[in-house]
Amino acid sequence: MAESTNLPENFIELLKAEALRLGFDELGISKAQQLADDARLMEDWLRQGFQGSMSYLERNREKRYDPRLLVAGTATVITVLQNYFPKEKLPEEDNYKISKYAYGKDYHKLIRKKLQKLLNFIENQTGKLDGTRAFTDSAPVLDRAWAQKSGLGFIGKNTCLIHPRKGSFFFIGHLLIPIGLEATENEITDYCGTCRRCLDACPTGALVEAHHLDARKCISYLTIEHKDELPEALRQQFEGWIFGCDICQDVCPWNRFAKPHNEPGFLISEQLKKMRKPDWEKLDENTFNELFAGSAVKRAAYNGLKRNIDFLKND
Repeated sequence: MAESTNLPENFIELLKAEALRLGFDELGISKAQQLADDARLMEDWLRQGFQGSMSYLERNREKRYDPRLLVAGTATVITVLQNYFPKEKLPEEDNYKISKYAYGKDYHKLIRKKLQKLLNFIENQTGKLDGTRAFTDSAPVLDRAWAQKSGLGFIGKNTCLIHPRKGSFFFIGHLLIPIGLEATENEITDYCGTCRRCLDACPTGALVEAHHLDARKCISYLTIEHKDELPEALRQQFEGWIFGCDICQDVCPWNRFAKPHNEPGFLISEQLKKMRKPDWEKLDENTFNELFAGSAVKRAAYNGLKRNIDFLKND
């Protein structure tokens, strides 16, 4: 039941139903608090320099570990999952590879719009709430930790959140609200067991051990966040990836449960489906802008994607 006296007894069920109606796949609720254990793990990761050039991860650290410091008055963290596993994949023959999450429109905008609608649903019951915030991968928050805490999955050896019935191809979004709701906290056991397929499959050795990712070796980091020249020593290991990498998820046994998403905004455009290596290798900025208007690939920008293509085209 909801803790706020203004809400009906079955409000949590109503909230979950609304989240599903909006197109989310799961919703979990946690009490806002400091994530002390996760903070220690994050600090250890940063001390080892595994963040590479992602200096933004070194800022606002206290806020990252405690949402009450990020948004004053936060009492509850509502977490949602949005499936992006595609029914149709990009052709592989004579082609380069793009991570599945970037096949369609930019998830940031799409999920934030849905979260705002979910917030409107809450405020229809509570009245206008001061001190709310909706975001996905756009604020100093430990996304996977909150998803795990609210019972939406476990963190696998590949460092991804894994839902034990639906796999790992999910975006994570959050609502921070200043009213208390009954938590769904029910942390799921780590079901990776002795499996090490992701560790063995990572071509660059970025998964240095279970649950430990060295971003400086990660193809996804190198093709998106890294702005300098790509490491020549790793060129043979890129396996055709020019934006992101899905290898550690593709080999994960839990993703045999992954079902195609139902989000029209994540569908592959006809123009993108027609691209092949020769097209990529002569890509100009105008074509880039046509292909990736409103896409997460804009994160790399034209020059970044062109750098990645040039790095691989003679491989």
